[in-house]
Amino acid sequence: MKISIGNDHAGVNHKNYIIENLNDKYDIKNHGTNEKSSVDYPDFAHLVSSDLHNQISDLGILICGSGNGVAMTANKYKKVRAALCWNEKLALLAKQHNNANIVCIPARFISKEEALHIVKSFIKTAFEGGRHERRVNKI
Repeated sequence: MKISIGNDHAGVNHKNYIIENLNDKYDIKNHGTNEKSSVDYPDFAHLVSSDLHNQISDLGILICGSGNGVAMTANKYKKVRAALCWNEKLALLAKQHNNANIVCIPARFISKEEALHIVKSFIKTAFEGGRHERRVNKI
């Protein structure tokens, strides 16, 4: 599975921790910054979203301070369904019911360990289809 990941300055530690823990299992393309000085989150969200839109990656992970900015940016792309998730249950439902393909992490509100659990749940969960398929097709 190919996963694209991107982050701004608020998500450097979370991104590095996620990559360290998943790099041996997945092909991860890192679009994020490694600098803690201020950068613009849309620049990184566009790179990850473009990978999903162009089917270069199967899933995406975006990390910024609140998770909102990267989610708003990502959802401008036609083939992207980005979900802001601050716990595992939200990640599971975003995938099961909404067929989300990018998980957005609020780095200033959860630990890097929590972020990893959210990402793992997101990756392993399958879309249920059925009645949810009809709804997703209306997005």
